[in-house]
Amino acid sequence: VSTQSTWEAVVSTQSTWEAVVSTQSTWEAVVSTQSTWEAVVSTQSTWEAVVSTQSTWGIEQASKDAEERDVAILSLPNGQNFELPIMRGSMGPAGIDVRGLLGKSGFTTYDPGFTSTCSCHSAITFIDGPGGRLMHRGYNVMELCEKSDFMELSYLLMYSELPNRAQKEAHVTSVKEHMMVQQKMVEFFKGYNYNAHPMAMLCGTVGALSAFYHESLDIRSPVSRLLCAYRLIAKMPTIAAMTYKHCIGQPVMYPKKKYSYAGNFLYMMFATPMEEYVINPVVEKAIDVFLMLHADHEQNASASTVRIAGSSQANPFACIASGICSLWGPAHGGANEAVLRMLREIGSVDRIPLFIEKAKDKKDPFRLMGFGHRVYKNYDPRARIMKKMCDAVLADLNIKGDPLLDIARELERIALEDEYFKKRRLFPNVDFYSGIVLKAIGIPISMFTVMFALARTVGWISQWKEMIEDPKQRIGRPRQVYVGAEERPYVPMEARDPGVDDCEDMVLMRITRQPPTVRSEDLPRASDASGGLPPPVKTRKE
Repeated sequence: VSTQSTWEAVVSTQSTWEAVVSTQSTWEAVVSTQSTWEAVVSTQSTWEAVVSTQSTWGIEQASKDAEERDVAILSLPNGQNFELPIMRGSMGPAGIDVRGLLGKSGFTTYDPGFTSTCSCHSAITFIDGPGGRLMHRGYNVMELCEKSDFMELSYLLMYSELPNRAQKEAHVTSVKEHMMVQQKMVEFFKGYNYNAHPMAMLCGTVGALSAFYHESLDIRSPVSRLLCAYRLIAKMPTIAAMTYKHCIGQPVMYPKKKYSYAGNFLYMMFATPMEEYVINPVVEKAIDVFLMLHADHEQNASASTVRIAGSSQANPFACIASGICSLWGPAHGGANEAVLRMLREIGSVDRIPLFIEKAKDKKDPFRLMGFGHRVYKNYDPRARIMKKMCDAVLADLNIKGDPLLDIARELERIALEDEYFKKRRLFPNVDFYSGIVLKAIGIPISMFTVMFALARTVGWISQWKEMIEDPKQRIGRPRQVYVGAEERPYVPMEARDPGVDDCEDMVLMRITRQPPTVRSEDLPRASDASGGLPPPVKTRKE
């Protein structure tokens, strides 16, 4: 009473003594919780503080009940409480189901980049970032790369289980039977400019497949879905190689059934009609491992793009083309390309210490590309595998005197020994080693992201297939927090502020009048391949 001045103050806070009793059942329950009334007062200074902290004793009890029922309690500013079911997977963090939140409460959740939002439930790939693990259908990618191959992994991603001998043979045969492209597709390539970027051609061509195979676009038919899946997986290496051949002016080489998936890609990339092409088994294995390591990586930007496009029931060729567009962005699929650009910027081995210091300087915009990873807080498990293949390829090809490879080796050595990088876990990632491997094999930088798309297609198809076959699937429709102008009346032209023309608009108008500038320094050239033909020379009239 002395603490609260009068007993009436306590009563006015809780309306009636009965309200206190009804909240916690009995006064003895309050006393037993905090031992004595004085303890409550001394802990929270006043009874009001106790009430304001927990609103009511009942919330604490409700939280205990919610924990037992595996739900989360969301308390809103208006005093409303909502129970949100907790969804638990077989591994990884649990999720809070907020699907009914907007309709019941009028509130949405805000999560730019969806870094804390689950858009689906999936059984395909699991990433353990802190532990440095990547698993496909429960199998560790390191074990798969050591004991399996890309064709077996593609079967695993599509069908959930490893194939037996007969299943794998049927799967590989189905892929090989669909590797040829419609002959009109070759004519289609003639419409591209000779210096078009390979990713631009890949995106346009894959999207155009729906015009060539429109009879199998019924996504409600399991047979059509499977046929589209095999066509995409099979034709992707053919189309990818065609983009390269188009750039360097060489004739298209067609796949052969006697070669493996990776072997066929190498054959179509580097063979010419003039002579026999012998596939190097070490390089073939390196390409196969590269494809396995990039096959799928959970709900990344491109996989989410494929799912969003597919949620509208768009045909699978259009969905995969949308994934290619997303992958084209330098923040996603251009990481290994950025590694080679960084090595070029460094220029020579003796300049590495300078750039190491620039990387350590937070005020300097320079960043070492290919070190550390957003998801893997420890060592990237894929980097360990790719490093082995990198060492094997460089030893087998016996490449000497390449300044970029010399810079890469020295940069790797320094980064693995420097305490600054070790303390921050900035180890070389898969992009660092894969960039070196692709460079050593002879694949130009402009084709790096195409290689990524080639590998990721089977993951995109598996994600799309899983989404389409999910009975709970709905069209993607993210919400927003609108921060624009409120409703306002229309202003007639004569009543508007004449002002001065917006500078940005004027600049844009000038830019659009200028002829487009083509940057082709990183495009593949005839010298990139043995026996290559130079690109056609344009006449002044053209």
